[in-house]
Amino acid sequence: MTTFRQIAAAACAAMCALACGAAQAQQYPNRPIRVIVPYAAGGAADITARMVTQKMGESMGVSFVVDNRGGANGGIGTDVVAKAAPDGYTILVDASGPVVVNPVLYTKVPYDPEKDLAPVSLLCSYQYVLVVRNDSPITSLKDLIAKAKEKPGALSFGSTGVGGGNHLAGVLLGLRTGTKLTHVPYKGSALALADLLGGQLSFMYDTIVTSAPHIKSGKLRPFAVSSNKRSSSLPDVPTMEEAGVKDFNISQFQGMLVPAKTDPAIIARLHDEAVKALKDPNVFKHLGPDGGNEIVGGTPAEFARQIKSDLSLYGKLIKQANVKVD
Repeated sequence: MTTFRQIAAAACAAMCALACGAAQAQQYPNRPIRVIVPYAAGGAADITARMVTQKMGESMGVSFVVDNRGGANGGIGTDVVAKAAPDGYTILVDASGPVVVNPVLYTKVPYDPEKDLAPVSLLCSYQYVLVVRNDSPITSLKDLIAKAKEKPGALSFGSTGVGGGNHLAGVLLGLRTGTKLTHVPYKGSALALADLLGGQLSFMYDTIVTSAPHIKSGKLRPFAVSSNKRSSSLPDVPTMEEAGVKDFNISQFQGMLVPAKTDPAIIARLHDEAVKALKDPNVFKHLGPDGGNEIVGGTPAEFARQIKSDLSLYGKLIKQANVKVD
């Protein structure tokens, strides 16, 4: 009898919890939602977060308050969300680095991206374009590889720092072509691009949004984009594979995540609202063609698969190239 009563009590408690959770999801949201961006204000992820969540707030009838928590290559803000209450009132708009690079680059990070975070939607993806100064003696990607093989270490490329997407693109180029390239890390892409334009660097994998104006003005020459698909912003520029380097695919993402164990109904609501916001003409224009991104708006399951795939990709690349944090 005691066992029966214990089972009945446990079943009753479970049913009450489910009913309570369903009621909470139905009432959601009923207060402001905090949006953690793990970078300083004004960056790409920050702009994406503000544009998307502003539209989400208009649709959902609540305020989305952006909270910039920079530091540790985005790790500090990401950890804040990983440890937050899974109630839908703290969300994360993050880029690839803290989610799929930091965990395989650093010996230890305070969160597990697959266990501590739940994907909501991959908002957009972006890639890099391999560029040289317009008057560079390097005339093509094939020529760049030939010169690198002729004088190992003589060609230099800049990046936003060790583990940055444009650094890893340069590392992958060296591995795929059997060349030794000299990496020069900077504290930001603007500084690296300035040195490329000034002739201090041989080439660079730069974000499309920052290089496109210089390409159009004739200051930079593009050789290839880093993804396995051409960019809608630079449709005439080939992919690395089309330009002659096989098995090359480096792209980055900006996505929305919440703490693990968040109610699936809340995740579904946030996903639907995020996709709706991305379809807004003004948001689409500024984040898509004008922002050098490809708008995605994928499902939580698709985003989860992307995270798993990227963790494997960057883990293998970092190990193979013996990339170390300075």
